[in-house]
Amino acid sequence: MGQKMLLNATEVNIILHRLACQLIEKHTDFANTVLIGIQPRGKFLAERLTKILKEDYKIKHVKLGLLDITFFRDDFRRGEKPLEANTTEINFLVEDKNIVFIDDVLYTGRSIRSALTAIQSFGRPKEIELLTLIDRRFSRHLPIQPDYRGRQVDAINNEKVKVNWLENEGEDAVYLISN
Repeated sequence: MGQKMLLNATEVNIILHRLACQLIEKHTDFANTVLIGIQPRGKFLAERLTKILKEDYKIKHVKLGLLDITFFRDDFRRGEKPLEANTTEINFLVEDKNIVFIDDVLYTGRSIRSALTAIQSFGRPKEIELLTLIDRRFSRHLPIQPDYRGRQVDAINNEKVKVNWLENEGEDAVYLISN
């Protein structure tokens, strides 16, 4: 099994700041915009972006929520091992808000479809956008594309993209793993 580093910590940091600036360009003061990290892996990216927006760019009122999509997945109860649910933490109204879904890797698009279904339990947003650190082209099963992307990666066959976060794996890095 081979592993190739696609992004190191410095490159990840640069991309995070670029994504934060793109969000500011579109949403200015975030008065009507909320960020929602898709559990489990989107949580780290969403928390990091929220921290950058608040500390580095002095955006005071950034609302962050976390959305668990486990029970909305189309493969729920299809695998041999049961899926484990994560927490949903949305302590604000999403009705008529601009929502930015945040996930680390956009692969088939199925997780985003699940998130679109799950968020309806909380109200009807005005608009939903998608931000991903990694956009895997050529692997979509659904017609879903990111509005904000950190890096586009052409992973083929059995290659996987693994995002490591300092808070979870002890480093900020993105790897292409081939079997």
